[in-house]
Amino acid sequence: MDILQLVLVGLAAVAGGAVNALAGGGTLITFPVLMAVGVPAVAANITNTVALCPGYLGGTLAQLKDLRGQGLRLWLLLPVSVLGGIGGGILLLHTGEQVFRAVVPYLILMAVALMALQDRLRAFILRSAGKAVGTSLHDAWVIAPLVPAAVYGGFFGAGVSIIVIAVLGLVLHDGIVRLNALKQALSFAINIAAAVFFLFSGQVVWPAAIVMAVGALAGGALGGKMAGRIRPQVLRGIVIGIGTIVAIIYLVR
Repeated sequence: MDILQLVLVGLAAVAGGAVNALAGGGTLITFPVLMAVGVPAVAANITNTVALCPGYLGGTLAQLKDLRGQGLRLWLLLPVSVLGGIGGGILLLHTGEQVFRAVVPYLILMAVALMALQDRLRAFILRSAGKAVGTSLHDAWVIAPLVPAAVYGGFFGAGVSIIVIAVLGLVLHDGIVRLNALKQALSFAINIAAAVFFLFSGQVVWPAAIVMAVGALAGGALGGKMAGRIRPQVLRGIVIGIGTIVAIIYLVR
């Protein structure tokens, strides 16, 4: 990659990191830019997954205190998340470039739909969530819907956090803060498992991944400072619009 291409993906990562900090959906910015500068679809997806790991780690560390008392859930669900993330990575590597490129617009549209439904989903979870409660082996019921969510996260990743919080909110009865912290930990496990697996794939575009990782961290810090000045709903609407346009472009190519 030349300097101009690295600058473009770096700026996209800054924007993606800021968007993730404010509203979510940063992958809908970074992934299309990687493809636009000439990175093949599968390699772009793999590079994007590896580059965005620091952002997931930061979000998880910020909510560690809200994971207290959820040790049993973590013992049950973290291995499922790791195996599902690796399974999604294996599925991706066994999907041909042409096939993956053909499904990319539909994956982006799915992520756009998840973002569009995010506020309604959150409202539903808030209505159904109870006070913080203890955990038990009955929480193992969440494993069944978590498996496809984790596989999806390893395969593509955009919108995986929204899927995971939906799964948790539908099955577990707990406070929204605790569920959100659990969602963050499981999403990080899915992402990091897929990323570590991809390290040995030979398809990580390392110059782009390093620049994007730094840009995403800077963007996350910038987004944190901008919180309160920009309405997340407005920013989410912009990202949804961008994602829809990108998907349509890929469909008509």
